[in-house]
Amino acid sequence: MAQLFFKYGAMNSGKSIEILKVAHNYEEQNKSVLIFTSAIDTRDEVGYVSSRIGFRRKAIPIYDDTNIFQIVKEYQPKPYCVLVDEAQFLKKKHVLELADIVDKLNIPAMAFGLKNDFQNELFEGSKYLLLFADKIEEMKTICWFCERKATMNLRIDDNGKPVYSGEQIQIGGNDKYYPVCRKCHANPPL
Repeated sequence: MAQLFFKYGAMNSGKSIEILKVAHNYEEQNKSVLIFTSAIDTRDEVGYVSSRIGFRRKAIPIYDDTNIFQIVKEYQPKPYCVLVDEAQFLKKKHVLELADIVDKLNIPAMAFGLKNDFQNELFEGSKYLLLFADKIEEMKTICWFCERKATMNLRIDDNGKPVYSGEQIQIGGNDKYYPVCRKCHANPPL
């Protein structure tokens, strides 16, 4: 029976490399997969899943008006699994479409993304994945500054100073964000 999975973690927890690994494992058994990613993430190039260790792969970009369900329904051959990177940027309608893929097409869907933003608020996609996912799993990494588990993302400015206000979405990697524990988020040793 297919299920909707949400795998979340702080920055640098290996979400994108996990998608690439899962896709490889399916395809090694001649089972097709469909990979999607948010069109908002332009760090590498729109329509690519890229890991920090250098692997990348073409994916179907998700825009606000993209109908994920329709794309999966019409895809031939029928995919064995649907994978979504940068799931925090999904809209509620996209999460409901993923649920329909699972419930109506009987295809498992795995969404990977951040749970919370730099102000420790939920992203829209993450909120609805937490509500609708059958299985939720935390992907762990360590704090940039200490040995604790990172559960938050600290945004930094161009001078390396912490930022605690502003727009929720600002695309960036290690140049803009550090994975941190709660203690270091409140008082980063910068």
